Amino acid sequence: MAQLDEVLHEINRIRSATGKRALAKVFAADLLREDLELDSLDLAELTVRLQAKFGVDVFAKRNLRTVGDVLEELR
Repeated sequence: MAQLDEVLHEINRIRSATGKRALAKVFAADLLREDLELDSLDLAELTVRLQAKFGVDVFAKRNLRTVGDVLEELR
């Protein structure tokens, strides 16, 4: 799934910038805040990166909690 790989890539770029280790995988059920350790600033950056890449503001319609929620908005 190409979109999942792209989302993982952007999450890892953000995690790396904040001193966290890169993740080998993410799953649809992973919680953005709790499991992936993204704070509100990280989520804002993820929004901007995904919008630039896919042309979709994934957080525009609702508050997303999981990687699966993000992928659903990208569809």
